Amino acid sequence: MATKVSTHAFPGTATTSLVAPAVLRGAVFGMAASLVMAAFAMMAAATYQHVGFFSPLYHIASTFISPSTLMTSMKNAMAGSSFTFVAGPAVLGAIIHMMIGAMYGVMFALVAAALRPRGAVLVAAAVLWGAMAFLVSSFVALPLAAKVFDSGDQITHMAATVGYGTFLAEHLVFGLALGLLLASRRLVARD
Repeated sequence: MATKVSTHAFPGTATTSLVAPAVLRGAVFGMAASLVMAAFAMMAAATYQHVGFFSPLYHIASTFISPSTLMTSMKNAMAGSSFTFVAGPAVLGAIIHMMIGAMYGVMFALVAAALRPRGAVLVAAAVLWGAMAFLVSSFVALPLAAKVFDSGDQITHMAATVGYGTFLAEHLVFGLALGLLLASRRLVARD
C-alpha cells in the first residue's frame, strides 16, 4: 500500500504524494534489473565476445581503479580461460552497476508513477527507457565519468569497446526487466 505524504506546506501541490514508494520501488527494481543486465553482459562476454565472463564487472570497476584486472581477464580469455575472478574489482563493479541501475530505476519509476501506464504499455515504456539509458550512458555519462574520475579511454569508449549492438541489447534487457518488475508489482498490488 502506498504511503501518503502530506504536502500542505507547499502551495499548489497535491495533498498526497506517491513519491516515496516510487523511489523505493525504482531503486530496488532498478538494482534487480541491473543484475539481469549484468548477467546478459557477462554471458555475452564469455561467449561470442570471448573477453572473459567477469570482464564486464572489471570494466565498470575501472572507472575508479586500474584497468589491469580487466586487461588480465581479457588476455586470459583470449588464451582460453574465460573465468578469471578477482573479488575486489568484481564486487566494486557490481556495486557501481547496481547503484547506476538504482538511479535509472528511480527516474523511470517517478515518471511511471506520474503517468501511470499499465501492463504492456509500462513494459514497452521501460524498454524505451533502457534505450534512452543506452544513449545517455554511451554519449554523456561515461565520457563525463571518465573525465571527472580520470578513468581513461576504457570508460570514455565503453559502448564502442563492448560493441554498440551488444551495449544497446544490454540496456534493452535492463529496461525489459525493470518494466516487468514494475508491472508485476502493480498486478500483485491489485489483488
